[in-house]
Amino acid sequence: MTTLWPSKTSLSTKDTTSPSVCTNPNRQTAIPSSPWCSIFMAAVFVSAHVCGQTATTAASACLRGSTRLWLPLTTGLLPEHKLPAPIDDAVSAVEWLQREALMSKSGDCDAWMGGTADFDRVFIVGDSSGGNMAHHLAVRLGTGSAKVAPVRVRGYVLLAPFFGGVERTRSEEGPCEALLSLDILDRFWRLSMPAGETRDHPLVNPFGPNSPNLEKVALDPILVIVGGDEILKDRVESYWRKLKELGKKIEYVEFEGQQHGFLTADPYSEVSNEALQFIKRFMIENSN
Repeated sequence: MTTLWPSKTSLSTKDTTSPSVCTNPNRQTAIPSSPWCSIFMAAVFVSAHVCGQTATTAASACLRGSTRLWLPLTTGLLPEHKLPAPIDDAVSAVEWLQREALMSKSGDCDAWMGGTADFDRVFIVGDSSGGNMAHHLAVRLGTGSAKVAPVRVRGYVLLAPFFGGVERTRSEEGPCEALLSLDILDRFWRLSMPAGETRDHPLVNPFGPNSPNLEKVALDPILVIVGGDEILKDRVESYWRKLKELGKKIEYVEFEGQQHGFLTADPYSEVSNEALQFIKRFMIENSN
């Protein structure tokens, strides 16, 4: 299998700030030092399990040997900023990208990505809690993402999206992972949900009793990736099956024997490279 990246890469970065993000507001955009850039990927890595140097390493791995830009989102911290604040932060990030696109289109010299970014081909990637946010972005923006034109979101990649529900799944009741247990999952939800809410909150459980009906909601293509040994595996698979039954364009890839965060925990492994091959193919197929 051919790797997606060489052993070394060089990136230029810039920190930008949005006043609508209340905590840790810096967003660092990374541009590969390549003389040509025909496809732009705004990869929004937002995860409760990936932070600091680990996130930077994973994103750098995704960029190596490619012609994509990296736009990560830093959200407000829990428990001070509970749902829906992280979703609003994600929307704010895409709106920031829209402003950058409009500045670039008008020839504004402050448009840092002008001339290098193809704003008509944007992909949003979310890992873990970021996968949850990517789903809700897909629902809010709808197919074609006309609300943020000239930005055009072509698809969404959900890496082990962090969904929940009151009713336990079989994998949730099964063995714990090395770094994740049912108790930790429940603790995460208690910290992130508004007071008095349950795990069937619409932002936690997309198909809960109070969640909106997605049958008539047009969605752009979605790729879902999950590890076969994840506690969340059954819930993620159910999410894929239900959207598939509703006629949505959605793919599901399961990696046997892998646990939560396998792609970002070891971005240079053979299985991570295989996952990135699926992401690369998904992007190419949905770029036109």
